[in-house]
Amino acid sequence: MITVDTELLAQAADAELEDWGPLPEATGEPMATHGLEIWADGDRSAGIWQCTPGPSYWVQDENEVIYVLSGRMTVTPDGGEPAEIKAGDVAVFPIGWKGTWDIHETVRKVYAIF
Repeated sequence: MITVDTELLAQAADAELEDWGPLPEATGEPMATHGLEIWADGDRSAGIWQCTPGPSYWVQDENEVIYVLSGRMTVTPDGGEPAEIKAGDVAVFPIGWKGTWDIHETVRKVYAIF
């Protein structure tokens, strides 16, 4: 059984993040990213990531699960329907997923890449 530690999530929402530079996947104006890696094992990692608004295009080379702490974005898989993802939502982006993320409000997420 897995439990969610709400105190840990609250800390993630307020954690001080490092400047990770502009988002390489941005397709418009530069988008600033900040993050904090809290676990890594080779290509697998988990942490906190934040990005300012704008459009971007993603090609998933790994599986990623996210829990959105704050903000709002619309994700649209190539050939698929758009979906709004907002604070409190969980999303899975499997290997091979391709599509756009249009961030409307700065997004902060907890992520696991595997």
